[in-house]
Amino acid sequence: MSAAETGAPLLVEVDPFDLPEWLGETDVVWSGGSGLRTAHLVEGALSGGPGQETPCDLLAVDEAYPTIVATDDTRVRAHRAWRHGQVLVVLHGDRVTLAAPGTRWTSEGVLDAMSRLARAVGASPEHFAVHLRIGDDR
Repeated sequence: MSAAETGAPLLVEVDPFDLPEWLGETDVVWSGGSGLRTAHLVEGALSGGPGQETPCDLLAVDEAYPTIVATDDTRVRAHRAWRHGQVLVVLHGDRVTLAAPGTRWTSEGVLDAMSRLARAVGASPEHFAVHLRIGDDR
């Protein structure tokens, strides 16, 4: 089923090498804009220094209530990528989004997703850091 038929948002796959080059060339920090327990979608941003920032959200693709958040095809691709040690990179609107299995994010899941993103852009995971928010805005 298409995104229109399911009511799921349109998610367009992105080649990680189409992301900004600085992601593979400098130390990078992902900062969450809200606490992890707020929803299946956690807004955030990647930054590498002055003038180097890009939105990067996290999407748990298996959330289905009250609405479906990803089509079956996107869910399958996200699960396949994860099973092979990768993360599915998509555009959700105009925002880069990491799509992964699950219904919610945990700190361990975020670390794993960022490690997979680092490898996808040709960087060492040691050059990526994560800044989490503690909030629980349920």
